[in-house]
Amino acid sequence: MARTPAQPPQLEGYRYLRPLGTGGFSDVFVYEQLLPNRTVAVKVLLADIGPAGIASFTSEANLMARLSTHPFIVTIHTAGIAADGRPYLVMEFCSRPNLAERYKAKPLSVDDALRTGVRVASAVETAHRAGILHRDIKPGNVLTNDYGYPALTDFGIAGAADALLGGRGDGGSGDTGTESVGLSVPWSPPEMFLDIPEHDARSDVFSLAATLHTVLAGRTPFEVPTGPNTAVDLMARIERGQVTPLLRDDVPPSLVAVLARGMAPRREDRYPSALEFGRALQRVELELGFAPTTLEIADTVHDANIVVDAPDAAETRVRSLPTIVPDAPAAAPPTPPPTPPPPTAAGPSRGRLIGALVGVVSLVLIAGVALVIVVSGGQLDRPDADPAPTSTGGSAIGQGTVPVATDGVAAPSADGSTVTFSWVNPDPQDGDVYYWARAESPASRQAVETPEATVDGVTPGSRVCINVEIGRAGRTSQPLVICTS
Repeated sequence: MARTPAQPPQLEGYRYLRPLGTGGFSDVFVYEQLLPNRTVAVKVLLADIGPAGIASFTSEANLMARLSTHPFIVTIHTAGIAADGRPYLVMEFCSRPNLAERYKAKPLSVDDALRTGVRVASAVETAHRAGILHRDIKPGNVLTNDYGYPALTDFGIAGAADALLGGRGDGGSGDTGTESVGLSVPWSPPEMFLDIPEHDARSDVFSLAATLHTVLAGRTPFEVPTGPNTAVDLMARIERGQVTPLLRDDVPPSLVAVLARGMAPRREDRYPSALEFGRALQRVELELGFAPTTLEIADTVHDANIVVDAPDAAETRVRSLPTIVPDAPAAAPPTPPPTPPPPTAAGPSRGRLIGALVGVVSLVLIAGVALVIVVSGGQLDRPDADPAPTSTGGSAIGQGTVPVATDGVAAPSADGSTVTFSWVNPDPQDGDVYYWARAESPASRQAVETPEATVDGVTPGSRVCINVEIGRAGRTSQPLVICTS
């Protein structure tokens, strides 16, 4: 049960209107700003939060200020300390229902979900390029502004990616640290269930894919309509990759495959970046005949995608990244085999986490817990290294991509009980391998060294399809679908 909000503070230049929401360590109120006159949302820290909570709140203000010029991230107007000593953050007021309110009223249409997904992927990729992981992406944290656009909010448990990769809470000192981290179980990847979460950019990709699945299904991805859905049950299904089917005829298989890959239990089997996930959604838009939604990526670090108007231009103008090519395959690469993780990987850690969740899961699901971030004077330093993930294929830019297989052929045997598939590698290189899987069982992916695969046990006359990918130097191509006639 949500707690009662604290008393709103008196803020000079603002008039209190009403409460908006409560969280683990803060309340949000609606105020009228007198000059300039506008309605704003004010996030106010609780009075007894302590120095660690204040440090985390200060970090959130600084993080969001660095990102708030993005069109799909909530704008920060100002921050300060109220007369009663409570820190506060003045933000853009998003008047329309957030994604949680929207999907509970009615699941989103496919085109709306795709458009929203690409836009939020833009925001997440921009945050990652600034060295920031969100770590709590969920429907309730995707607001809707006055113009109907999504606005990502609540970076209260976000952190600098360079200091947090690998889940270390020691700021890179090399000692084993501890962290206090929020957890919204229905949208969290398995690596967040460890005592020291091993989160990275692919963890945010998981949560974003889970969020899109939620708004399409009208329920969380690992929730079973007729079964137990405690935090413990959800965590077990998340670790196994046991996604509940969407059961919507209007959702194409390609979108199901994209979401499944985004929610793969093994991080290395997910899209390596929010940018690649957004491009996969664009391909589905093209498949369905929709105009692809623009990916709005701010180049906060050096990137080869920056466009310069002329060789001797004195200024670099950052532009939206181009969309994917129209003839790119729509289907995403298959998800990994659904083998449960070894008990030693997360068992002891998960056991301790389950004990903690039993008592506090309601609070955790609603608000999350602020992460204690190592800061210096309330400021986060910009990472020295480029945090932008490396593309693994399917890039709209075309640099470093793996070619898609071509000329697929399906040849049934004389009795029709087996089908031999073959394909062509348009640019073979030493070390290339091939991955294939039955289209109806994308998790059963197999690797072969030659461009040929045989499917046994076929019902004569039935239609058989496989997905084929080319693997090269740790990258994979988009899949080629080959079917019998």
